[in-house]
Amino acid sequence: MSVLVKIDRYLKATAMPRTKFGRLAVSDPRLVDDLRRGREPGPRMVRRIEAFLAAHVAAPPEQRP
Repeated sequence: MSVLVKIDRYLKATAMPRTKFGRLAVSDPRLVDDLRRGREPGPRMVRRIEAFLAAHVAAPPEQRP
């Protein structure tokens, strides 16, 4: 599964704005829009995104950003 699909599922499940996700995950509010336009994240960025998702999916809803 691509990182963009994982992000989109997280955004839908949490109703988090895409710009907030980018800022919190990798300090880039344009991340999701850029990925949707074809930007290919490097291995380090993918690790950062996946670490954010893992940490926040496991957190109870009241502790999510």
